[in-house]
Amino acid sequence: MTLRECVQRAGASLVLRPLLWYIKKKPGENLVKLVTLVERFSGGAFPARTLEKFRVGAADPDNVWTKLATGILEETDRTALRRLLLSLGLGIANGTRLVRKNREKYRCNIPFQILFDPTSACNKHCKGCWSGEYQKHENLSYGEMDSIVRQGAKLGTRVYMLTGGEPLIRKKDILRLARAHRESTFLIYTNATLIDQALCAETKKLGNVVFAISLEGFAQSNDARRGEGSYACSVRAIELLRKERCLFGISVCYTSENLPTVTSDAFLDDIIDKGAKFAFFFNYMPVGKHAQTGLIPTPPQREALYHWLRRTRNSKTGKPIFVMDFQNDGEYVGGCIGGGRNYFHINSAGDMEPCVFIHYSDSNLRRHSLLEALQRPLFQAYYHGQPFNDNHLRPCPMLENPELLRTMVKRTNARSTDLAAPETVDALCAKCERYAQHWAPVAQRVWEENPHPKPKTQYYRDRKN
Repeated sequence: MTLRECVQRAGASLVLRPLLWYIKKKPGENLVKLVTLVERFSGGAFPARTLEKFRVGAADPDNVWTKLATGILEETDRTALRRLLLSLGLGIANGTRLVRKNREKYRCNIPFQILFDPTSACNKHCKGCWSGEYQKHENLSYGEMDSIVRQGAKLGTRVYMLTGGEPLIRKKDILRLARAHRESTFLIYTNATLIDQALCAETKKLGNVVFAISLEGFAQSNDARRGEGSYACSVRAIELLRKERCLFGISVCYTSENLPTVTSDAFLDDIIDKGAKFAFFFNYMPVGKHAQTGLIPTPPQREALYHWLRRTRNSKTGKPIFVMDFQNDGEYVGGCIGGGRNYFHINSAGDMEPCVFIHYSDSNLRRHSLLEALQRPLFQAYYHGQPFNDNHLRPCPMLENPELLRTMVKRTNARSTDLAAPETVDALCAKCERYAQHWAPVAQRVWEENPHPKPKTQYYRDRKN
């Protein structure tokens, strides 16, 4: 952290202590003060209109988002929450300004967050998951993970998501990393098998680590894909996290088979009752040699999910949980966020990929810096190509616009980085063509029938350099 950031953090911490302490007595009043605090220390990084909406919502006790915020404040360890607010809030505020500056300076995408895999090893073999096929010996060293965060911080990246493999196989190194970079926030996607009381206690002490537990419905639906006993294991971990007052949410890979369950009121109400504060939904992608295209949700299912998301997030009639779908929420972020536009992925062999689902690369952490990778042909193809479709309900260059991924990979001579068996881009894109063809007219109708937000975003596809 710079000296300015240290002073800023100390000042914000001083104000946060009493504010969080008295939140139970006057939640509405103190939530409004919290929004004002964000505005004060963000230095204009967040739109004033957005902050005003938060302020109005915070003053309304019946607002769903107020209920969610109050639940977080009441159910999360106060010290841990204060440290998380400092790392996440100040990190995003300071990082956002630096990211925007560096995008113009270096003429390339600079991400707000980076996803990386500490290890390829996993103790599960979920149906349709490519990482279950991986060899177990690939690992990023602690020094390499530390380098990712240090390089990222210089560019403005302050949020790091960890997946794999099962990242908690490297839990000691992960905790060490979070301890060394308290100004950054670490979100761990985990199958929950290695969460224990000691890990929960250490996580609470740090404050800048949050867990997303893989969960895909109740026992029958979840275990059909993730293996017998997986649901019970996830629930046990959730109970531990809640007992230790740690903030957590769930990660849902939705498929044609489990979508009715994971979007049911019964499931959502259950995870809310169990203490989850967010749910990140991911469309099943047909990646890897054993991918099952039948698991891709059908166009009618996806259209239903589009409307379900908006009902669930309605401030008056929705649910007190933050639900986001990286496929169906493309309109809020201006389409595809991969290729470093908002994020990119580094696998356990050091290959820097445009997306966790797109296993092609022309750069490696062991040969290139993060900035060099972002300036190389494959990431530049993303930089100049985004958005890949003006209909942001068709954001992905693989699933909804497979001809574009095929062209980019071939033009940049990117190689397959699948750690189990190399997959040609023609083979991958062929698995997406039928779905893309059938979704296109549905997506166009839904796009034309519904109003859309106008996110403040910038594209570079018309630039020549």
